[in-house]
Amino acid sequence: MAKVIGIDLGTTNSVVAVMEGGKPQVIINTEGSRLTPSVAGFTKNGERLVGELAKRQAVTNPDRTVVSIKREMGTSHRVRIDNKDYTPEEISGMILQKLKGDAERYLGETIKKALAMGCDRGVHVQDPTALLKDPWQIAGIIAAVATDKGFDLIFTGMQSQDRGSAQVGVLVAELLGISCATTLVGFAYEDGTVTARRELEGGIKGVVKLKLPALVTCQLGLNVPRYPTLPNIMKAKKKELVVIPVQDLLPAEPIAETTKFYPPARKGSGLVLEGDVPALVDQVIGILKEKTTILR
Repeated sequence: MAKVIGIDLGTTNSVVAVMEGGKPQVIINTEGSRLTPSVAGFTKNGERLVGELAKRQAVTNPDRTVVSIKREMGTSHRVRIDNKDYTPEEISGMILQKLKGDAERYLGETIKKALAMGCDRGVHVQDPTALLKDPWQIAGIIAAVATDKGFDLIFTGMQSQDRGSAQVGVLVAELLGISCATTLVGFAYEDGTVTARRELEGGIKGVVKLKLPALVTCQLGLNVPRYPTLPNIMKAKKKELVVIPVQDLLPAEPIAETTKFYPPARKGSGLVLEGDVPALVDQVIGILKEKTTILR
């Protein structure tokens, strides 16, 4: 029987719940909270952030962060980012997608959808305390599942699976003893060699070649989305979906503890300088002379 979920899209925070045993059960999101900030944002590299991750960047990147957009729904208001206009409904849709994804993860629907999109088999590790585990424990669980499967290539996300720490993929590769490349924006495979295009600081791209077996962590936009068709949805019902209680995998003890989350302290406004290097040097020297006591 299909599960019934409900979503409350709030101005400041949003929440999603599911009916279980005739009672509503609020779903804990991937950041470990029952409340998801109704905030959407974009990094300077164009990556979309929603919820807590977007809220964290609001102080340092306010021009690319959208808050309280619900107040503007039904109006002609537009948000312009990277020369693209977004309606309040589009921004709200990003928040709803995040809530929907959290509900699907909780219900195991993400794996079922992956099977309908072409995966041969799925593994669902049931862990009601996943939100409390550190990157080392999460990596240990994934490695325990993968260790005897003989996978040639493993794809992981970059940071969403460990609340922004970006450690799980690298740790899984280390535990399995295989090569690893991170932050991929381009991928190619030929004759047993992976060619990985990575994004570095300042928009610079780097190219790395890896021999199999290997693990790569992926940036948003690396793949071309596929959508499940009705025939494949029906076929997916016959595919193998293994459910493993996390205690069967003997997860490791944590080696780090997250004690709290908080936004950075609000500071004065910054100043963005543009131009050629010689001109920038002159501008910096002028600012230091005029507004500080460093140069006299």
